Amino acid sequence: MQVNILEAKTRLSELLKCAQAGEEVIIANRGRPIMRLVPIDAENDAVPARGSGAALAAWLKSHPHSGSSRSAEEIEADIQEARDAWD
Repeated sequence: MQVNILEAKTRLSELLKCAQAGEEVIIANRGRPIMRLVPIDAENDAVPARGSGAALAAWLKSHPHSGSSRSAEEIEADIQEARDAWD
């Protein structure tokens, strides 16, 4: 179901119940979808919000840094080589 913002404001309780029952509820601004109401379950609740510090920490933990085998001078040389190729 898709509703515009004004209708969503007046029917919020009903829309929340629909979303909790598994129905897809889309809120639109002048007919353009901008938001989806979805219930929070235990599995989604455990996942940190995208872009949050907790999400970054989780990513770093799951992707351990193995270290770079290149020196700072080699990295700088690669950067300069890429810049020179732009011309």
